[in-house]
Amino acid sequence: MSEPRVTPGGWRETGPVVAAFAAVAGRVTGTEPPAVFRTLGRHRRLFWGWLHFAGRLMPGGRLARREAELVILRVASLLGSDYELTQHRRLGRRAGLSADEVAVAERATDDAGGLSDREALALRVADEMVADQDISDALWAELGRFFDEKERIELVLLVGHYAMLATVLKAFRVQPDQPRR
Repeated sequence: MSEPRVTPGGWRETGPVVAAFAAVAGRVTGTEPPAVFRTLGRHRRLFWGWLHFAGRLMPGGRLARREAELVILRVASLLGSDYELTQHRRLGRRAGLSADEVAVAERATDDAGGLSDREALALRVADEMVADQDISDALWAELGRFFDEKERIELVLLVGHYAMLATVLKAFRVQPDQPRR
């Protein structure tokens, strides 16, 4: 990957609140202050709106944290987002995913190796949405067996959001965060 097109900002470029938020987030995740926050934070007005929305999906959503992490890993894998893969491998493990489950999420196959039916179905939603920007009627009907209406809304928004974020991070050439030293 080439050099960042939008370089992660510091205190001067993002302002002290975004910079402090990024510093705390880095301590929590065990990395340097996350570049996603320091990059998007260069546009402070958009940053806070985006962060509020993103936080409502993950970690503040109705879906189980491990389900959300599986979906995010699948979307990141399908779209080739090194940044999101690096970040969410670590977050997925914290959410209780085993190394094998992380690997299953990153493989775009029908083999759901050890995942619950509900988790496997969530990955199928990610697969269809990334491939077709839609969900088939059959898959939508099957979702109704495992997810209530609000969860289905959230699942679709989660996939769409992380597809957007993966695209943005790739277009800006945001580099994966380094572990704290």
